[in-house]
Amino acid sequence: MLRNRRSGWPRAATPDSPCDATLRRQRHSLVVILTFVTGCADATGFLALGGAFSSVMTGNMVLLGLSAGTADTKLATNSGLAIASYIVGVLVGAHVAGVHAPHDSVWPRSVTRALTLELIALLSLLVAWELTLSNRSPHIQLSLLMIAAAALGIQSSAIQRFGVPGLSSTYLTGTLTVLIGGVAARHPLRSLLPSAQVLSALVTGAAVGALVVVHLSWLSPILLVVPLASVVTLSTRLRRNEAGKEVDRHDRRARPE
Repeated sequence: MLRNRRSGWPRAATPDSPCDATLRRQRHSLVVILTFVTGCADATGFLALGGAFSSVMTGNMVLLGLSAGTADTKLATNSGLAIASYIVGVLVGAHVAGVHAPHDSVWPRSVTRALTLELIALLSLLVAWELTLSNRSPHIQLSLLMIAAAALGIQSSAIQRFGVPGLSSTYLTGTLTVLIGGVAARHPLRSLLPSAQVLSALVTGAAVGALVVVHLSWLSPILLVVPLASVVTLSTRLRRNEAGKEVDRHDRRARPE
């Protein structure tokens, strides 16, 4: 059986393989779930943790500029430290997830490792959130925002490991641009659906996250942890399915005609 020298796992199927297309669709479904987490995290950060975003660093840069123009030191601190924490998360995530290689599997093991690290960060946020629910000072809010931003930075780097142009679960302006450009060019609906699904997941996550922050605040971090934990679990199953299909393919090739 052919194996990836870097990861030790079977190489990905060729692009024209039906099983590879199925695996890529499964991977996309997991990325959609991660995008839902992103929307929830951004709503939580903006509404409950000082008015900055957990993943939208373009928005935080704008807020940083606004803070300079309005002499708002609190906004400058919150947006600036969110950006710094996100950068740290990206660096850590890139180190754990690694870089895309030509013969990567559809879901490299290192991506799951990086998402597990993100899960640990969000579990720490969950504990701190619940312990300070009744009395949360601005300093604690800022600390929680930094944890969330670092966690989303890790997620961003993890998705980059796939090496799929335009695929992201955090920065989605490009996804929107591609979708609208495809609509204008009258591309088939099937080719536009993945981008639409990701964008819908972001908006849905933000809406659900906002509702929970306002009405069931204690549930907010659980809304981040549970979907992410499900992705970590399902990604392990996806890798096993990929390995099993590669074994079947190898066996069929080895059979005498």
